[in-house]
Amino acid sequence: MKLSDLKYVSEAREKQLNKLGVFTQEDLLRLYPRDFVDLTHTNSIANAFHNSVILTVCEVLSVERNDYARRPFVKALCRQGDNLFQTIWFNQPYVAGKLAQGEEYLFYGRVQNKYGMGASMVNPTFERAESVRNLQGILPVYPLSGTLTQGVVRTAVRQALRNVQVESAIPFALQKKYGLSSLKDALYRLHCPTSQQDIAEASERIAIEEYFLLVSAFKVIKGDGEVARVNRYSVSDGDMKEFLSRFPFEFTEGQKAAVRDVLSDVRSPKVMNRLLQGDVGCGKTAVALAAAYMAVKSGFQSAVLSPTEVLARQNCAQLQKYLPEFNVRFLSGSTTAAEKREIKKGLKDGTVDIVCGTHAVIQKDVEFKNLSLVVCDEQQRFGVAQRSALTEKGVNCDCLVMSATPIPRTLSLVFYGDLDVTTIKEKPRSRQDISTSIIKNSRYNDMLEWICGETKRGRQAYFVCPKIEGDDEGTVMSVTELYEDLQKAMPTVRFGLLHGKMNDKKKEEVMSAFRGKEYDCLVSTTVIEVGVDVPDATVMVIYNADRFGLSQLHQLRGRVGRGSVKSYCFLLTDADGDIARERLSVLKNNSDGFAIAEFDLKIRGGGDFMGTRQSGRILSELKTLRFPVSAVFTAKKISDDAFSGAFDTTVLRSAALRKYDSLKDVILN
Repeated sequence: MKLSDLKYVSEAREKQLNKLGVFTQEDLLRLYPRDFVDLTHTNSIANAFHNSVILTVCEVLSVERNDYARRPFVKALCRQGDNLFQTIWFNQPYVAGKLAQGEEYLFYGRVQNKYGMGASMVNPTFERAESVRNLQGILPVYPLSGTLTQGVVRTAVRQALRNVQVESAIPFALQKKYGLSSLKDALYRLHCPTSQQDIAEASERIAIEEYFLLVSAFKVIKGDGEVARVNRYSVSDGDMKEFLSRFPFEFTEGQKAAVRDVLSDVRSPKVMNRLLQGDVGCGKTAVALAAAYMAVKSGFQSAVLSPTEVLARQNCAQLQKYLPEFNVRFLSGSTTAAEKREIKKGLKDGTVDIVCGTHAVIQKDVEFKNLSLVVCDEQQRFGVAQRSALTEKGVNCDCLVMSATPIPRTLSLVFYGDLDVTTIKEKPRSRQDISTSIIKNSRYNDMLEWICGETKRGRQAYFVCPKIEGDDEGTVMSVTELYEDLQKAMPTVRFGLLHGKMNDKKKEEVMSAFRGKEYDCLVSTTVIEVGVDVPDATVMVIYNADRFGLSQLHQLRGRVGRGSVKSYCFLLTDADGDIARERLSVLKNNSDGFAIAEFDLKIRGGGDFMGTRQSGRILSELKTLRFPVSAVFTAKKISDDAFSGAFDTTVLRSAALRKYDSLKDVILN
């Protein structure tokens, strides 16, 4: 049904809705609220605590717009009773035209109330008080675009609820078996809630529907996508025993099981499509080396794809060390033109056995003689489309993808529904436990003094900052400011600087210098999160730790403790909230990445877990919908029942694939 059929939706508003991914009235029903405002009571700005989120009514006294500041802003002076406070919006010049002097407004947002400077609100959402004063209950707050207002979107959504016929893809018998309400009722209660219970129950029902379709789509894709083996591996058990003896350590039981899984796959009648996941430092790379050996020992070629040059070079060095009888080459965007020609020629004529590289390996002009195995390191940095671009350079290639990002088992079926999964739980016996401490600002100088002492003993340290640039509120220091401050505070220490805006060549130069101990400490953003291995780095300092997800903090912590020396991680925060303290305490007292990820999921909700804070990927239709973990379990059970043979799945298969298609651009890339 067309958006233009809705009252008050003009051509201009339709274009603005299109920017939100809304093209039909059916799409409107899946423009889920990003928040809800409880109109049954408002808060006083005078009683609001720092960083609390409130709904408050005030009168706007004046509006100031500054388009010439470093970050353009609109500022309003507001009054609530005898209290004056400021609201400010950065990079939103249109706000000035929506605020009228002398009018009352509802403001909803986070309060800044610190350092005795009085209260203020930064980037709050707002509406005229008169327009909502007579409404009762709870109002949904939607994402907006251009000049769209909450009122316009709410009216459009309510019209669509009356117009659209909504049918569940879950067979009615299974809806009844699992006690599910109708999907239409759930959508109505989510968009027009009368209580928090409405929101919770509706969110769970909708999440079950969405995940039922997505899990079912993966069943269809995986079932239809099994490919017969063409490349016959000739590696023997004796060959593998000899290869594993090359390592200066004995494989853990988890590593041995993973090698057995891969060996079983390459000997099976269908191609391998396996995810190898494990915590930081569990030894996944050694398993990948074994997989590459299986391929090249059998006379085939192998390709190892990594997200960064630093990691690609590390993998190349490991392969050259443990497979010295084979020709292993490195290929990236920074490889010289002459080297590229030589490597590409070798891949095409078969004289290069293994290539390690970045996205340069995927380029169309890279051809192989007999590629049979593709290894993707740090799978979460690549999509299915990028994996396919590489595997298609061979004939029915085997694929092994690896991830050190702990994905809870409750969500792994969503992220990796097309893969068989092997999980390594143990860590190598040589890995040291990392002592983790939560540091307040009052202990900051003592910590720096202790780190100075460690550098004199030949140890190295990371200092990680959340952002390349500071934030609008001034609560987050930029990485360059931190670099300059640390140089002043620790003049005898040699510092390097690393961040995402540097080109790959510069990043590699900095990392090589740090690995070669030309720097004692490295000040960096989270670009060091993945795969960086510096054995002498024993200290990790993370600023504004409360701003990171626990799984990302665990990844960062895993950059130290990679040698035989005791290592330390310091989490810097001044957050006073109970949840922030609880989250960081979990990290402090736990070294199991999967347990940490499960806790993070429980605290933050599924919608947040799949958002930008954790994976950098947003499943677009679910990005604002928080749901309980139980929804994933239920969706999986219902999908298993639906494909058990008792139901005609013809219609379901079609609906599931439509769901997959609607999300594939996000899932694949």
